[in-house]
Amino acid sequence: MFDSLGSKLQDILDRLKKDSKLTEVQVKAAMREIRMALLEADVNFGVAKDFVAKVSEKALGQEVISGVNAGQMVVKIVHDELVETLGGKTQQPLLEGDRNVWFMVGLQGAGKTTSAGKLAMLYKSKGRRVLLVAADTQRPAARDQLEVLGGQVGVPVLKVMDGETPATTRQRVAEFLQKDFRDLVIVDTAGRLQIDIPLMDQLAALKAALEPTETLLVVDAMTGQEALSVAETFESRIGLSGLILTKMDGDARGGAALSARFVTGKPIYFAGVSEKLSGLETFYPDRLAGRILGMGDILSLVERAQAAQMDTAAPKKPGEFSLEDLLNQLRNMRKMGPLGDIMKMIPGMSKMIPQDFQVDEKQIQRIDAMLSSMTLQERRDPKVINGSRRKRIARGAGVTVQDINKLLKMYDQMKDMMKMFGQMGGGKGGAAKGALGRLMGRR
Repeated sequence: MFDSLGSKLQDILDRLKKDSKLTEVQVKAAMREIRMALLEADVNFGVAKDFVAKVSEKALGQEVISGVNAGQMVVKIVHDELVETLGGKTQQPLLEGDRNVWFMVGLQGAGKTTSAGKLAMLYKSKGRRVLLVAADTQRPAARDQLEVLGGQVGVPVLKVMDGETPATTRQRVAEFLQKDFRDLVIVDTAGRLQIDIPLMDQLAALKAALEPTETLLVVDAMTGQEALSVAETFESRIGLSGLILTKMDGDARGGAALSARFVTGKPIYFAGVSEKLSGLETFYPDRLAGRILGMGDILSLVERAQAAQMDTAAPKKPGEFSLEDLLNQLRNMRKMGPLGDIMKMIPGMSKMIPQDFQVDEKQIQRIDAMLSSMTLQERRDPKVINGSRRKRIARGAGVTVQDINKLLKMYDQMKDMMKMFGQMGGGKGGAAKGALGRLMGRR
């Protein structure tokens, strides 16, 4: 989502980092470029103006202009201000005692029902006993969808009937909880394609009856500036405690994410990063700021590895890396999400990868097929792969012998890159960069 904005900000700041001392003219010119980059990324005008004003005020201080590492200090100022704009400290919904009711609101299509299922899965894994309430009486399909998600997660779903009053819903929830104790109730409410008075009246009545401890607005990050007006309306009519931004893995320009906290004054609790039930992450302003500025996000990378139950250990002997190791590491990384996203979490990797570079997931599947067609002996000792073995491997994988030759030829160049991924660390190098481009393809 932030590829374009991140690239522009990094270019601007890289020019400043080269200078040990900065003039006021240099700083003001850089701030104009930063403001333009933010506006092009669909950041709210007021947010962009306020951001640049705060950065300028600090960057024009005498310590920065005449400092020994003035350029680096400006980078730190921009990073810190990005963190503040995104919300400062990480915040999460409150969980107190045995009664926790979370009220999910948002427009139709924002990902409300899916987010409810994701929350159920996340908090069930933390030991909470979750009940899902399908209260979207506008769309029977949404209630059925939540019932399916509840079955996948392994939590019960209480479906609100057509024409049911808020008082009746409250009573049915209370009766359910008396029979089957639950300490977290997540309510998926009705949505519309656009905000209207009947929708708001219905939500207000249901909220008054259920008395939720948290009211979470689900916002589609792909809708840009429109998402902010939606958030403001829900806040004024219903009252919100926090936000969930969905589709953060999309190709939107990122303006909604950078503006939502500033415009609504409400913290962003979670970010939806994929369509999978596991694709919901705690929103960390500092980590996202680091990603935008090309500083990587090792903590999130390690957490994804742990969630996928990855074995991140390097080969047993230093410098030893077989095709068997390559196959295991490729499969491990694919569990963590799109490889392009994973690569950007590694500090410095954004500088190695050309802006137009994209991981070809189909090519990754072809490599998996080629490696799987090899015997264990061949993967552990590629030297035994002669001409006849190459033909057999190619037939088994549905590729040509030339494809097998290409994979084996790149094998040595790929070692450094794959060990870098396996160890979750450094390992930059020209050979790895070249292999990366040829292996995964550029479009």
